[in-house]
Amino acid sequence: MKSIKATLIAFAAFAAIMGTSCSKDDAGTPGPSSTSHKVQFKAEASAGSNIEVAVYGYDANTTTATSLSGTTWSSPEITVPAGTVMATAAVNGTGANASSTLKVQVWVDGVMKKEGTSSGEVLSAQASYSF
Repeated sequence: MKSIKATLIAFAAFAAIMGTSCSKDDAGTPGPSSTSHKVQFKAEASAGSNIEVAVYGYDANTTTATSLSGTTWSSPEITVPAGTVMATAAVNGTGANASSTLKVQVWVDGVMKKEGTSSGEVLSAQASYSF
């Protein structure tokens, strides 16, 4: 039951990011990528914490990884095609105590582009990168 709840929270966070972060204006906002890119998502929690669920992907193409455990997680490297607008990851876990931390990173072509963090006993972090 705890995994289902964590999955729903991660999915809701991911959906919120995708729904609100994709709006564009003409004043210097990045647009779709003109080339393909290699993208990987990584998460790291503090000692004693546990990563449980990750939802990651690009634009409307998402993957959910459940039944995770441990303090580190990495997605497989994926090739996002030209025309991609955004890459996003949302990761949930359980902290060992109130000072526990979780960081989520978006790596594009081998370079860390964005990082999101969370702290506490309930960990939920997200990071999004706009091309």
